[in-house]
Amino acid sequence: MKILLASAFAALVAATATVAHEDHGKPRFGGVVAEAGHYQAELVARSDSLIIHVTEHGTPVPTAAGSARLTLLAGGKKTEVALAPAGNNRFEAKGTFDLKGAKAVAALNVPGKPPKTLRFALDDTPAQR
Repeated sequence: MKILLASAFAALVAATATVAHEDHGKPRFGGVVAEAGHYQAELVARSDSLIIHVTEHGTPVPTAAGSARLTLLAGGKKTEVALAPAGNNRFEAKGTFDLKGAKAVAALNVPGKPPKTLRFALDDTPAQR
């Protein structure tokens, strides 16, 4: 009986982890998701704003007192953009951005965490439309 109960419990834990992990890597804000170590970042890129939402295993990572720099590569041009902390777990920049076929590299510095670099391909995400 104890073996059967232990097996049932192990199966339940495995199923719960699978369901919780099912949404891992999926965009929640209409952007593009990238991962680096335990970090997940979603870049929501629009022609007038860039927003990066930062999480760690699905939990928002506070960005206050942090910094982010995004390098956009589009149309043979390289554009460097500094993003400021904006809200609980976001970095944001306003401006005019060329995003057609762009690739982006984000350098994130969040207090208490090691610096991370993430890469994004901004082909035709819903946020760009």
